[in-house]
Amino acid sequence: MVFDLDNPYLPEEIEQNALTSGGYPYKESLKEKPYLEELRLLQIELVKMQKWVNDQGKRIVVLFEGRDAAGKGGTIGTFLEYMNPRSARHVALTKPSDVERGQWYFQRYALELPTRGEIVLFDRSWYNRGVVEPVMGFCKPEEADLFLTEVPSFERMLIHEGIVLVKIWLDIGREMQLKRFHDRRHDPLRIWKLSPVDLKALGMWDEYTLARNRMLKATHSDLSPWIVIRSNDKKRARLNAIRHVLSLLDYDRKNLAAIGDIDGKILGKGPKFLKIKD
Repeated sequence: MVFDLDNPYLPEEIEQNALTSGGYPYKESLKEKPYLEELRLLQIELVKMQKWVNDQGKRIVVLFEGRDAAGKGGTIGTFLEYMNPRSARHVALTKPSDVERGQWYFQRYALELPTRGEIVLFDRSWYNRGVVEPVMGFCKPEEADLFLTEVPSFERMLIHEGIVLVKIWLDIGREMQLKRFHDRRHDPLRIWKLSPVDLKALGMWDEYTLARNRMLKATHSDLSPWIVIRSNDKKRARLNAIRHVLSLLDYDRKNLAAIGDIDGKILGKGPKFLKIKD
């Protein structure tokens, strides 16, 4: 596929196939009106959930991973829109400093973990070392191997400490990723989202796929499962991500009717949902 990001006209083939790329099960995006109606009910539940987290001193971590342009930041923004910023925050770390590169790999992420009564949403996380870093050559292969061996123990410690850990992989089709890159390139309000790493990744789809598959297989478990959400349609992805998180917590005045049902066509668990072979 020939793709010129600087061409203001998106190739018709990409435009036509973007939504259904990667095996996405819907041919149309969710309409705006039903989306906003459902979202309002879910955000009311998030406000109730946050109060319960505050009152009970719970600690919640939700981490979002996925390819570039999968919708991580936008989904986090939807979670946080009406939540109190004093006890719910978005963490998106920049590349490590010289000091951080000399530390234990997990150290800078551990510093961002929640205190009692706090919710932390990671826009990328320690899983940088599972996918982005080895693909882009930012770490040595043996460092990535060691990470995949050690991360289950790290997460086991967090969970045994009482932290609620939710891991969400937002999965996006290739044509949809290209479309979103193109949209960013030609939108002066969003061009900042298109980084040099994004541009380099354009030709590395297969490498990212292999790294994703390896990471999911090595780090998915009953104790610390990966929730996979097909995210070609951002609206459906956001609604189902919120529904999943709310479904895990037994907060006061929980309204099951308002939460609704999770869409099993786009949300599932672990590598089997993406038909990744053992």
